[in-house]
Amino acid sequence: MSKMKQMILVLGIVVSLVACSKDDNSGTSAVVETLTVKDLPADTIIGITPGAPPTGGFPYGAGRYTFYSLETNKIVPASDSASNKWDLAFKGTTIATNSGNSGPGGAGAFVYVGLFNDLKTIPADSSFRTDNAPSAFAITTGSNRGWYVYNGLNQLVTPIPGRVLVVRTASGKYAKVEILNYYKGGTTPAANASDAIKLNTQRYYTFRFSFQPNGTKTF
Repeated sequence: MSKMKQMILVLGIVVSLVACSKDDNSGTSAVVETLTVKDLPADTIIGITPGAPPTGGFPYGAGRYTFYSLETNKIVPASDSASNKWDLAFKGTTIATNSGNSGPGGAGAFVYVGLFNDLKTIPADSSFRTDNAPSAFAITTGSNRGWYVYNGLNQLVTPIPGRVLVVRTASGKYAKVEILNYYKGGTTPAANASDAIKLNTQRYYTFRFSFQPNGTKTF
């Protein structure tokens, strides 16, 4: 074989190896996007209980969750609530996970104290909780216990800065979620706003999240 043919053969092998390497590596590292969901309804107010506090005068909704898939970034119909198609469900200030007695999925969660952008990798010693509704949820409920604080004086719900919901999805992948606002339009009413405004605009979540599709715990 001539030297020219040998050189062409070697170059052909090198090009072939490079091409295979690119093909093999494509898709192994997924780009993690941060997406924002606006005005997700969460059992919005439909009435006030008769009477005055402490026995009456409280707002109520229809008692229905809004089911959401972090993997597909879509609302899931209530008819699929007994499936693995959803990850989180929202009703008032309660956020359920598709786990335990809330759903058949392998989900779980915990509340991480720290900044959303600083959470690059889920700590190795993290413990994911599952739901035991209605007494306990993986994402802790109650004012100043989980993701929000309720001010009884002005009757407003405000997300606590530096609280991130770390979620294991129904399929066993991972996401991080930060609740940004609880009111329609992503703006908390003024403290002196009317009761009607506070009632009619609450229970509309704005949140941002990052979902890792490759199954790792790194964002």
